Amino acid sequence: MPIACRFKVSQGTTFCVSDCPATAPCGVFRYFRIEKPEDIPAVDPKAIDVAVLDMNHGWPNLGHDSIVHAVLDASCDLLPLFDATGLHVRALSYDVRRSGMIPEAPGGRFAVYLGSGGPGDLDPRHNDGVSIGAQGVLEDPSWEAPLFHLYDEIRSDEGTALLAVCHSFGVMCRWSGAARAALRGAEKGGKSTGVLENVLTPEAQAHPWFRRFAEELPEGRRLRVVENRLYDLLPLADTFPGGIVPIGYETLGIGGPPGDAVTMLEFARDRAGVMPRVFGVNHHPEIVDRERQMMLLQQKRERGEVSAEWYAERLDILTRTYPSEDSDQRLHLTSDFTFLGPLRFHLHRAIRLRAESLGLATDVHEDHVLAAPAAVVAR
Repeated sequence: MPIACRFKVSQGTTFCVSDCPATAPCGVFRYFRIEKPEDIPAVDPKAIDVAVLDMNHGWPNLGHDSIVHAVLDASCDLLPLFDATGLHVRALSYDVRRSGMIPEAPGGRFAVYLGSGGPGDLDPRHNDGVSIGAQGVLEDPSWEAPLFHLYDEIRSDEGTALLAVCHSFGVMCRWSGAARAALRGAEKGGKSTGVLENVLTPEAQAHPWFRRFAEELPEGRRLRVVENRLYDLLPLADTFPGGIVPIGYETLGIGGPPGDAVTMLEFARDRAGVMPRVFGVNHHPEIVDRERQMMLLQQKRERGEVSAEWYAERLDILTRTYPSEDSDQRLHLTSDFTFLGPLRFHLHRAIRLRAESLGLATDVHEDHVLAAPAAVVAR
């Protein structure tokens, strides 16, 4: 497992469900659910806060918890530092679409924002509760304008990162004018779901971060992804708006040619010009350990939280494999380069800067993350 907390590596992927030392009493990771203003915890100088933009509108899902656990895993690996300094990490999950809760702009408590997947049309005005694309969602679109303003603030602040998956990526495509949403029709087999394939662009192959990914892939560009989406994102023009770099496209079947739907976009890069800073994908790289996800899925079913249909669809996604390849290793490689690596880079940067501002000694540096995936994949 190229990027995973050391306890998962030594104890197995199920260890941290109930025994994670980072969440023990007085642990180094804390979680807050934000559905109203009074849920927001007070600013703590020793807390590095990460904003999770929950776009699920209250629907059952595996992705949101997986995003939170990715932050938890990254925190767990820094236990010695946190124990020595009193620093800790907090994930604040904002219920954006259902409760209209939007985190504050960068420059204060947040330097890292994470956008989740979710159901329904990518334009909230189309979610009438009855149309096919709405998936039963009926929502107030008033959250969109303040969220778009937050995106503007994040993109203009070089010290702030936003990483987005699936529904959040589609919303960002609308915000930026990079692509339009199109409901997948019968000619494409309808909903795109399961372990599928994307292809890296020439721009990705020349990118300081993604070219290392390309070196590990068949033909230097074909990657496995976990998908569960109704919508394609189709570019609005032959070229993307200034500063937006296409990183990936769909393929028309495993091994097939590239399709017309863009699946990964870089909206901004870090100051050093290496790591994507504002970045989105139309797959689910937060879904990493399929064995662990299946255990969580079974728990949801036993508690009666999900329907039989929902359970069966997710189980199919998590158990699908392909002959003559290590699907789990290939999916983890995708997660490392399209989510986990960038997340740890920007989180480590936020931790380093906070420690420095408080005069605390630390050997954590975001540049250490740059060597992690390639060093382990090459073993």
